[in-house]
Parts: sequence; structure tokens; C-alpha cells
Amino acid sequence: MTDTRPGNYFRHRITPTFFAHLFKGVAKSYFTELIPVLKPLVPEDAVVFDVGAHAGRFAKLFARLAPRGTVYAVEPGTYARGILRVAMRLNFMRNVVILPFGLADAPGIATLTVPVKKSGSYGYGLSHMGKHPDGATAEIELVPVATLDAVAAALKLERLDFLKADIEGFEYRMVQGGRATLARFRPALLLEMNFGYMARAGDSLETLWQTLRDMGYRPYEPSIARTPYDAPHQGDILWIADK
Repeated sequence: MTDTRPGNYFRHRITPTFFAHLFKGVAKSYFTELIPVLKPLVPEDAVVFDVGAHAGRFAKLFARLAPRGTVYAVEPGTYARGILRVAMRLNFMRNVVILPFGLADAPGIATLTVPVKKSGSYGYGLSHMGKHPDGATAEIELVPVATLDAVAAALKLERLDFLKADIEGFEYRMVQGGRATLARFRPALLLEMNFGYMARAGDSLETLWQTLRDMGYRPYEPSIARTPYDAPHQGDILWIADK
């Protein structure tokens, strides 16, 4: 069971695999197969939100697609953010701005659960704000959260072209806190949608699916063909707004 006593709260430490995580974040390129899919949706001067940026795998991709734009890499986790900062600096990603908080349906302080593997390393890519499974080893970190609407206002955004979110089931909360921004800018969305993760967060994939449909978004497979989905589906889903 997750131990939430004060002495067992998350403390940023170098794990046996920290430098392996760091090397991958700095040197590896990921999701290059999505470039033909994303390029029409991310112009060179685009404003992009990478929500749940983790080690910056998508942030690097977006930064290269939008060299004259700005990528806001949203990452609340201390461990992931440490890797993210180094990866962006060593890859000379000067158009990436790191935002050290999460996005939710209301501002405040949230509990981020950071899984710990048997090796002692952090499974930081699976960090989440939902209930952790009983019997699983994890540490927790208190992190600030804000709404997308408040962040967009604070940044004085005049456009938002694309938003990617991989936040382990908290996607519905993010959408609820960003309704005005999504309605104003109508960005394309790439959302990880997982039945189990959303149930862990106290929400449902079906509710998020219907919410986005009601907001005038249409779901597609993230491929060149853009095959539409006609029923709730899990995985990475590309949502395109009706204009």
C-alpha cells in the first residue's frame, strides 16, 4: 500500500536508473511516425501545450515542428521535470517553456503518486493523481494544479493550435478546467484515453468522450488516414474541432 506518512513523501533522489532515464530524455527521438499526422495541425509558429510532458519526448517533437512557435511543457513531477529541463537545454529547445504544475478542473494542491519499481527506480512516466493500487510500492508528492483557462489567461494567449495530454486518467479534469479555452481557440487534441486510468481518477472514458462530442470535437485514429471512431475507444485519440 502507498505509504503517505510525512517521512515517506517524495524526495528527489538519484535512483539506479536516473542516468538511463536522462540519456533517453536527451538523446532519443520518439513518435517520429506521427510527424506526417501532426505537421498539418502544428504550423511553424504554433502554440502547443504538452500536458504531462514527462521527460520531453513529445516536447522535442513539437519544438521541431514549430521552430517559430512556443511549446508549453506542463509537468508537475519533480523527478520528470529534472530530466525534462536537461533534455530541453542540451537539445537547444529555446522555444520550450516548462510549467511546473499540473492541469485539473480547479486550482489547488494535488497528490501525485510516483510508482517505485522493484529495482528502486521511479516509474515516473506512470505518475498519476488517482488512487494507487493496494500493494503497489509508490511515493507521493504534493504538487500545485491550475486550470487551463486560468493558465491561458495568465499567459495572455492569443492562439492555441494543439494540445497533447497524457496524464494517466486526469484528462477529463483538464478538459473541465479548460472549456473556455477550448471553445475560444478550438485546438486539435491528442489525448491518451484509458478506461482503467480514468476509473482510478474517479471519472469515465465514456463521460469524457461524450463531453468532447458535445463540445463539437470529432475523434479519429492518429494516422494519415484519420479513420473516425463512432464509439468510445481507448488509446491515443486525435480530436479535431468543428470550425
